[in-house]
Amino acid sequence: MTALIIHGHFYQPPRENPWTGIIERQPGAHPFHDWNERIHAECYGPNAFVHRGTRADGLEEVVNNYANISFNFGPTLLTWLESQHPATYQRILDADKESAAGRGGHGNAIAQAYGHAILPLCNDRDQLTQVLWGIADFRLRFGREPESLWLPETACNNATLDSLIEQGMRYVILAPAQAGRFRKPAGTWQEVNGTGIDTSRPYRYVHRQQPDRSLAVFFYDGALAQAIAFENILRSSELLVGMIKQAAERGPLVNVATDGETYGHHFKFGDLALAHALEIEAGDQGLRVTNYGEFLDQQPPEWEVELNNGPDGAGSSWSCAHGVGRWQRDCGCHTGGEPGWNQRWRGPLRAALDLLRDHVAGQFESVGADLFAAPWRARNAYIEVILNHGRSRTDFLAAQAKRSLTPGDETRALTLLEIQKFAVLMYTSCGWFFSELSGIETVQILRYAARVIELTEGLGLSAPRARFLEMLAEAPSNVRELGNGANIYQRLAERPILSEPPAVAGGSATMGGST
Repeated sequence: MTALIIHGHFYQPPRENPWTGIIERQPGAHPFHDWNERIHAECYGPNAFVHRGTRADGLEEVVNNYANISFNFGPTLLTWLESQHPATYQRILDADKESAAGRGGHGNAIAQAYGHAILPLCNDRDQLTQVLWGIADFRLRFGREPESLWLPETACNNATLDSLIEQGMRYVILAPAQAGRFRKPAGTWQEVNGTGIDTSRPYRYVHRQQPDRSLAVFFYDGALAQAIAFENILRSSELLVGMIKQAAERGPLVNVATDGETYGHHFKFGDLALAHALEIEAGDQGLRVTNYGEFLDQQPPEWEVELNNGPDGAGSSWSCAHGVGRWQRDCGCHTGGEPGWNQRWRGPLRAALDLLRDHVAGQFESVGADLFAAPWRARNAYIEVILNHGRSRTDFLAAQAKRSLTPGDETRALTLLEIQKFAVLMYTSCGWFFSELSGIETVQILRYAARVIELTEGLGLSAPRARFLEMLAEAPSNVRELGNGANIYQRLAERPILSEPPAVAGGSATMGGST
């Protein structure tokens, strides 16, 4: 039987006010309070409890779609689900346990880089923290080590995959256009170019400095992903399975990855189509539903692959035809907006955030050197406190401190780490994804920046607010009355905006990339 793997990337950015920890009302999500609630009602919840009708014995049949698909949930989304919708959260955990029991110990869940930053654009230190925090979050929730880590927007370059290998990841999922060249065992390299790459087999990517270490790369079926995401084949499970069956003629594996919100939020009743396709029709058509870990046990990679590293080696992704340009310049890729709008604000925004990040990083090193045995190691371990599952701050500091700390020292140490937490969250990819600087996604990352500055000044340290504003002033808004990034930051991001924010341009429920 042909193996079938459907992967769903389920993600929303953190939406909590950085000062209160409360998600404010988001008018665009009406009639729901906010986008998390709306998409839970349309997607996350329905996929956990798919009601397929009444069985012959009179009982209602309820399917957990997460038990049939490979999936990742963003850590910040899982934090919200755990507190706001514990029944859905538990079904996600149960699906992983059920799949692991039936698939040779390989659960359906994989980890995700913590703050959904574009990893190739992170500096080495931030990239490591994103990966380590994502792995730690997964370990805590699912009670096992992850085999893979979802790369936000599938964005990567060689350095990114090398990092995953170093952290013990077994495989990664990428878009087909991210393959550069490949070769058969002991064969000659072949450029992918316009011919595409065979997505019906895994490939082996070899670490550049450690040739004895590698991971498997699965390139998903791009045509099938496009059809699921944009061509409405979810209107019928028969149509979906029919297209999968056609793809199965090309080899022993059909694998596809899309935003998980496709199943129910983007396409109403997509959750039902998915459930019927995988529970009933796939098996009838000779398709064996599985996950990547189980498949690798049966068919490890033999062919080798090298990446398409994008322009200047900066990386490639699934949602930008210009590598990772969407998150650093006006490359032409955007979602939403009005005719004539541009995204010239992206470069100045990233430059301003880099300035702030580097400034507080220097302070973290210098001030933290008196408090922590190893400041950056302490930051990587701080996820234990962020997740707030039984690890007290006192115990954490005792393990990380350089010396005995006074109560004032403890407050200073924890504030330094909170500054670093918000500095990490400043790079949530959604801040650059859409069309306008004043959109709710971009304002959210600016609010993290405002919190970084406020906490820094609260410690009596200097913050580069004036220069930060000068750089943001170079980021033009498409909404004339808003002016530029400095105006938007002062009006919408800085305190005292602690309750209902004014309406802003843009805003969307779809925070991940599109295939």
